Amino acid sequence: MNLIEGAFPFFIVPFVIAMVLVPICKRVGFRLHIYALENKRTVHHGKIVRVGGIAIYVAFMIAMAIFMKADTTLNAIVIGGSIVFFGGLIDDMFDVRPLVKVLFQLAGALIAILYGGIGLQVLSLPFGLTIDLGIFGIVFSVVWIIGISNAINLIDGLDGLCAGIVFIVSCVIGLLGFFMGRRDICILTLIVCGSTMGFLPYNFHPASIFMGDCGALWLGFLLACFALLGFKTASFITLVLPILILFVPISDTLLAIVRRKLRGQPVSQADREHLHHQLMYRMHFGHRNTVLAMYAMSAMFGVSAIVSYFNELAGLCMVVVLVVLFDIFVEYTGMVNIKYHPLISLFNTLFGKMVHIMTIPEKMQLEADENKRIESHAHH
Repeated sequence: MNLIEGAFPFFIVPFVIAMVLVPICKRVGFRLHIYALENKRTVHHGKIVRVGGIAIYVAFMIAMAIFMKADTTLNAIVIGGSIVFFGGLIDDMFDVRPLVKVLFQLAGALIAILYGGIGLQVLSLPFGLTIDLGIFGIVFSVVWIIGISNAINLIDGLDGLCAGIVFIVSCVIGLLGFFMGRRDICILTLIVCGSTMGFLPYNFHPASIFMGDCGALWLGFLLACFALLGFKTASFITLVLPILILFVPISDTLLAIVRRKLRGQPVSQADREHLHHQLMYRMHFGHRNTVLAMYAMSAMFGVSAIVSYFNELAGLCMVVVLVVLFDIFVEYTGMVNIKYHPLISLFNTLFGKMVHIMTIPEKMQLEADENKRIESHAHH
């Protein structure tokens, strides 16, 4: 109870501020005509303001000013994050090219790494061996921060999805920070949790406001930096923890890159085949159930990270099971390629006489062939 009482102010203050500011952002957005564009990829209808991230950002900054004592690392996170935020805000208002947004992210990442000292510097190996990564550590950290920023932005495709996953990931990072004795990480993640939860009631389906690129890119930047805090020196297992925590947005982004490359499409070309699209359209989960399923998926990988921290073997077993189930989902939906289904093919080879699993693309092709046969028969 003392722990909960101690954590309460760090959560409730940004929560209340965000709750108060979101309606103001909606009015300003309507007056300035900053709406989310409707196209064949989007799932919303009507004019919905897309600068809700301003409320989250301001709530976070005010809470930081109240609760945190400034130091070089925090200054770097705030300054670098602000650059990313305003880069996203410019895009929300004027729709700039992807390269311009990446340049803002690169600037923010370099400030966090070079000025704030955030990032991987030394890799600890078995038998007491260590490797000073030098420039490779900087490159890895830059790629990590930019990659996670965009991964969080990519999952912002359904009402409440991005804010909810950011909340879950922040909780996991905060718990690991608590177990590591990192009070600063605990407070930072509590402030993020409060800010996003203050926004979520307005954003959950049916959403009346979106956070926009300014919110999603900036929150992704924060999570990437928080995950690297305390990992200047990392072993292989601690290096895996941030990947597990952020497995859902990371895997969704990597699969999108592979899918578009296989089809000869530009990596930056948006599509409607992300994880949430597969659940919503191909598996007919519906909007809210899809979001809740994504929450559960993110939470399970977060739990696997916590289990891995305390027991590497138990954590490894849990991760293997989750990754296999995830791969089966990818194969079943044809998310990457309709011909990619090695595990399902192996299962059908071993147990096909008893149970045969047919992927969704195969079912769709079968239905199309049957419809053609019926039409042909009717014509004759």
